[in-house]
Amino acid sequence: MTRQMTATILIVTLLAATVPGCLFTTETSYSTCSDDDNCLKIAFEVKEEYQNIDENPQKLADRLGELMGQEVEIYPVNSQAATIEALRFGNADIGFLDGGAAWLSWQEYGLQVAAAEQKGDGRAYYNAIAWVHIDSDMAQADLDDDPATDPLALMEGKISCHTSALGSSGMLLPMGYLINNGYVDVVGDPDEIDSLHATVTNHFSADSSIPDSGTPYYRYIGSLRCLAEHALGDATDYISFAKDPTVPDYCGEDPESWCFEGDFTQTSDFHPIMAPEGFGRAPSHPVMYNPDVFTPEEVQSLRDAFTTMNGNDADLTILDDVLSTPGMTIIGTEDHLGGYGDSIEDVPGIVAYFGEKVNKVKVASSDDGIPLFVPLLVIGAIGAVIYVVKNRKDEPKLPVNQAPSSEE
Repeated sequence: MTRQMTATILIVTLLAATVPGCLFTTETSYSTCSDDDNCLKIAFEVKEEYQNIDENPQKLADRLGELMGQEVEIYPVNSQAATIEALRFGNADIGFLDGGAAWLSWQEYGLQVAAAEQKGDGRAYYNAIAWVHIDSDMAQADLDDDPATDPLALMEGKISCHTSALGSSGMLLPMGYLINNGYVDVVGDPDEIDSLHATVTNHFSADSSIPDSGTPYYRYIGSLRCLAEHALGDATDYISFAKDPTVPDYCGEDPESWCFEGDFTQTSDFHPIMAPEGFGRAPSHPVMYNPDVFTPEEVQSLRDAFTTMNGNDADLTILDDVLSTPGMTIIGTEDHLGGYGDSIEDVPGIVAYFGEKVNKVKVASSDDGIPLFVPLLVIGAIGAVIYVVKNRKDEPKLPVNQAPSSEE
């Protein structure tokens, strides 16, 4: 390939990349409002394509528009941080956040909760608990009604199974509780999130499972599987940190194939520690709004719409398809998020971590809202053009019957 052809391809690629939706993405189109004064804008993490059309958030937007008597527009975002920024600066009226990001947005920017998605059992939260084998010293201490035997103190040195590095029920809530109550000492810098891994392996075991996405022991099901298989030792030396319905969900009436292959022979062999209240509540995904932008009357209208949707099968299907929730709970900010922050504030580096997630979106945008990669790529394209022009000028002319060298 000649130098001119290479540079030309580079130019085309760079210029195409500066145009949103060109070359690398296939954008889904959404309806836009014709009257901004009567428009509800929803910040939503959208997909480039929806193979199942029922999952398209436009379906939810259309139904909310009917119930609220106004136009509704999807404001596409690509991250939790972008959702927070859209709400902060009035680019969107409402947005959906996970529990940690919602808590941070409330603490740092005063965003509020209008409603929250329900879990499978109708609650707007899960309790974080520990699952252990019924024959373990931890379970026996929990059952003996002797205040001198503490099951939490007996967890030291055991192999802990977590849902992920930063899962609420499987990591942040139990570790926050154990640190706050003096069972676990923080190892490393208390202001750095990386210290959390060292804290876990120091207190529990170097073999503790802190899984990455896509690995067998990831999420709730993986944490329980880690306990059930107890691959590196006796079942009595393992702990699974997860949500309270984890065992009924995966090793109950329709058990997974791995549930009863090890030292567990029946569901009752799994014993819950810290049930029913748990180490703390993991809040479901709330609908957040900025009270400086979204008025109390608009909040009530939105809540009335969700209440209506909770009351009929067609609307419940929309909520399930778009949000993967069986319904919406009308709840306020303090009730939904208040206890969560208290539960995780002692986790090393957690506040800085959530803050960094939000601040990353600022790096990705310039002050006028144009993504910084656009001018950078344009500059790169201009540079490529100059390169081609210069090399054409400097390149020696060859005789008509002489071909260029193959080394070029």
